[in-house]
Parts: sequence; structure tokens; C-alpha cells
Amino acid sequence: MPQYLLAVYGDEATFDDLESQPEVIEKLYAKVEVFNQRLRDEGAWVFAGGLQRTSSATVVRAGEGAPLVTDGPYMESKERLGGFWIIEAADLDAALGWAKAGSTACEGPVEVRPFQEEPET
Repeated sequence: MPQYLLAVYGDEATFDDLESQPEVIEKLYAKVEVFNQRLRDEGAWVFAGGLQRTSSATVVRAGEGAPLVTDGPYMESKERLGGFWIIEAADLDAALGWAKAGSTACEGPVEVRPFQEEPET
């Protein structure tokens, strides 16, 4: 079955503001966990995870000679990737249905991208 990445994006300043509102974060986490359980129950779950702040990122760039390792995010941007789901779905329409439910649960935009298919041998 095809796999899809459901990527959750958001403004890092908004995430910072939420840290001072634990009751709001708890409600969001609870909504997301209900969604996660639904994915599991319906056999669509592959993997999911939330990510640390972009300030914790390390970038490795291949170049001439040894790869260069630098601190910080790959791209400077107001919005960041905050977490993701990897799901299995019959087709793009089914994946979009899951993305709509995921977006409602996490109260943020969700980008849907199919994984490349394995070449047949």
C-alpha cells in the first residue's frame, strides 16, 4: 500500500507562546493522540513524531573534501516542520482525508507528500 508523509508546519513563535499555556498544549496533545489511535485502529499508522526546535538542528553538507557540519536549521524560515505522520493509504484521496483529520487534531497546516515507489525488480 502506498505510504504518505503528513508534515505539520507552524510558526515557531506560536509554538513558543503555547509553552506558557500548558492547558492548551495538553488539549492539543490529547486531540492528536485520539487521531493517532484512530490511525492505529484503522491500520494506517506507520510512524509519527514531534520534532525539537530548529535551534537544536545540525546540518551536514557534502562538499569537496570532508562534509561540513554546522549548527542550526537548514533554512531560515518563520514556519518550521514541527512533526509528522507516516501513513499507509489506498490513494491520495484517502491520504488527504487523513490529513484533514490530522490538521483538525493539531490545529495546524498539514502537507501531504507521497513516498517514491520502489522500483520493480
